[in-house]
Amino acid sequence: MSVSAWASGVSDWQQALEGLKAFIAPAFKRSEQRATAGAFIDGLLSGAERKTGWMLAEQAGFARPYRIQSLLGRSRWSADLLCERVRNHALEALADRDGVLIIDETGFLKKGTHSVGVARQYSGTAGRIENCQVGVFAAYASRWGQALIDRQLYLPKSWAGDPARRDSAQVPDEVAFATKPAMACEMIARLLDEGTPCAFVLADAVYGSDHSFRRMLEARGQAYVLAVRSNHTLRFLEDWSLVQTDPRTMIADLPAETWTPLSAGEGAKGPRLYHWARLPLKYQAGQGFSRWLLARRSLRDPGAIAYYFAYAPSDATLEDLAAAAGLRWAIEECFLRAKDDLGLDHCEARSWHGWHRHMSLVMAAAAFLARIGADQRRAAYGKQNETSPKRPAA
Repeated sequence: MSVSAWASGVSDWQQALEGLKAFIAPAFKRSEQRATAGAFIDGLLSGAERKTGWMLAEQAGFARPYRIQSLLGRSRWSADLLCERVRNHALEALADRDGVLIIDETGFLKKGTHSVGVARQYSGTAGRIENCQVGVFAAYASRWGQALIDRQLYLPKSWAGDPARRDSAQVPDEVAFATKPAMACEMIARLLDEGTPCAFVLADAVYGSDHSFRRMLEARGQAYVLAVRSNHTLRFLEDWSLVQTDPRTMIADLPAETWTPLSAGEGAKGPRLYHWARLPLKYQAGQGFSRWLLARRSLRDPGAIAYYFAYAPSDATLEDLAAAAGLRWAIEECFLRAKDDLGLDHCEARSWHGWHRHMSLVMAAAAFLARIGADQRRAAYGKQNETSPKRPAA
């Protein structure tokens, strides 16, 4: 179902949308900026196939795209302040003590070399090396839904060390080269410092294989389930000897009865069932915490195994860890909706602040949809299933 079709079936859509616009208004200095941002978000939520400057201007009734282009370019306002307001708006609806923070990156295919951060680099979106930009994002997911709540453009070394390119794309002086795990480390630390309720931090092997990222979380007493490569080197002492191994080798030695069928959450066709197993890791952990090597094996193809490092309270069950690992898909859902319906990958701005402004505005539209969905779930929560057979009267 398209966003526009969904909108027609929600009675308080317009009231909720005006509430979002009022909530993010402090991010804009002038009334014209606020009005244009509102029109921008209206366009993102419309049925327009492409969310380009011209299309959004046409949707808003503007004769030319200048106001849309100015909003992303020349006008003065803080994309970071907008992102913070969007995050607060989303978390008001989604925050839950069992919620999770998820880190992942996504690619934006580009032609040419002038858009900030564009380079030939690996894009998970395409599954290969492409000419693209890459953004690192954080999502929040709970029983009430999920939404993107932070973002930052990855700046390759070829850009970070080139003063002329930095100047042309208006990259701030304080922005230096940082690896994606380092960016994620800063992002998650900021979200936790803000008090975001989080039962687990989740990420793929790009981040799970990074020692500094894991240690930052452990130092904060923050549980995580992070994917790791099958050949990741593990070293520990056993009987006064140094043992070197890897996840694939450790899991291969497990007896058949160790594996337990568990759900990794609901899928389009019902529960996503896998075999799961875990092994304690012989590393020191914080008080009340334990470390495990977690493995997920396909029911149909026993050779298809995914591996995770898990750090959690010592009383966490295998079912707890499997359920947490299965929630990482939520950020993929966020990317899919934001790109297919809201124009996340339709950014025409070439500058650093233009990219972050576009992403923040799309995240605002996505947070609005997430909040609508959360309100509907809360309204239905605990409501009797009217299709269930009625018990006979006593």
